Amino acid sequence: MDINTREIAIKILTDINQNNAFSNIATNKHIPDGVASQDENFIREITYGVLENKIYIDYILSKLSKIKIKKIHPIIMEILRIGVYQILFMDRVPNSAAVNESVNLAKKYGHKGSIGFVNGVLRSLIRDKDNIIKIDDKDYECYLSIKYSHPIYMVKSITNDYGIEFTEEILKSNNERPNLNIRVNTLKTEKEVLMSKLTDYGFQVLEGNYGKNTLIIKNPSNITKVKEFNDGYFTIQDESSQLVSQIMNPNPNSFVLDVCSAPGGKATHMAQIMDNKGKILARDFYNHKIELINENSKRLGIDIIETEVYDAIKRDETLIEKVDYVLLDAPCSGLGLIRRKPEIRWNRKEEDIKELTNLQWNILNTVKNYVKNHGILVYSTCTILKEENINMINRFLELNKEFRLMPFGKELKTKENLNTINEGYIQLFPHIHGTDGFFIAKMIKEI
Repeated sequence: MDINTREIAIKILTDINQNNAFSNIATNKHIPDGVASQDENFIREITYGVLENKIYIDYILSKLSKIKIKKIHPIIMEILRIGVYQILFMDRVPNSAAVNESVNLAKKYGHKGSIGFVNGVLRSLIRDKDNIIKIDDKDYECYLSIKYSHPIYMVKSITNDYGIEFTEEILKSNNERPNLNIRVNTLKTEKEVLMSKLTDYGFQVLEGNYGKNTLIIKNPSNITKVKEFNDGYFTIQDESSQLVSQIMNPNPNSFVLDVCSAPGGKATHMAQIMDNKGKILARDFYNHKIELINENSKRLGIDIIETEVYDAIKRDETLIEKVDYVLLDAPCSGLGLIRRKPEIRWNRKEEDIKELTNLQWNILNTVKNYVKNHGILVYSTCTILKEENINMINRFLELNKEFRLMPFGKELKTKENLNTINEGYIQLFPHIHGTDGFFIAKMIKEI
């Protein structure tokens, strides 16, 4: 198949930056079927590389361009960004190829002035690269914002919670490529059996560190095309997300409520832990998300999950003190997922955090009413900000004395780097745990 890989990268980046598209959806949309894996990898590397380094690349371009960055046409801007990325980050691409291909794209999408502009900017970078790549900002938070391409408010928020050195480690890890994790469906197979089958296909397979049924796939290309995926022997789910259901550890024949369930990874995992016995009521706000839960349940051979469109803030009188286990995997800022979804740093705004913490608080104070005496309430997020996590839980416990944090440990494969499990919660970080950034708190109700 004869394709222009750089042109496809331009289309993906334009879709993400102009239309707020999700990176995974935009990538799958614009990469044609049947493309060679080498070409697909090149497209993905450029796309995600530009997304992960956008502030730094734009900082470089602001030094080189006489035209203000905001006034450059969006497509010409993306052409320049991929050109700069190739010159600065891709050693195997000759500078001449990076310039020539960018100029060819400018010919197609710009005008005569654009062609000379793109050519001049990129050649100026090559000529004086050592000086241009230096970051001159003396404020260290601003320096980190540019170097690791995170909005300054994110840098300040994380620094406020964890200090500047720890923050730099987080930002650095956010620009590294994560491994793909899968969860073995023990209702249909065993971990060792699936490992053997995937290894026979040529996949490099390792066991997870904390998840009892987690496998790490080092070369995951086409993993969803294998027979075992279609037959429901496994599902794709990060190890941190798997730990939510593992820490909850619901007993068979229990009644479980998952209030923000889609796409159903945690609900199907809970069903697996329950040996497909009992009842799980999985709710979400949108019908199309409910369909995802149903599809996943069917593929995995699970029939104890009932799905329902429901607004989690709305109090359900029929469930008051009726539920054994309640899971609130709360809507959050998603700052723990930046490795996987680099566009989060551009789509998430500072003012969103306050709205989200209000939403989390309101849902938490609604769903607490459903928990039976001696029942379990688990609160989780895919973020690292304390105001959405431990501060939220401490505030909740202060005002709801019937709940207390419940230690856990036996639910995990190892306790390494998990210092707070005896306190009833954990905060996971990519650079420490090798997982997405996740928070999980386990509470028991005792009147």
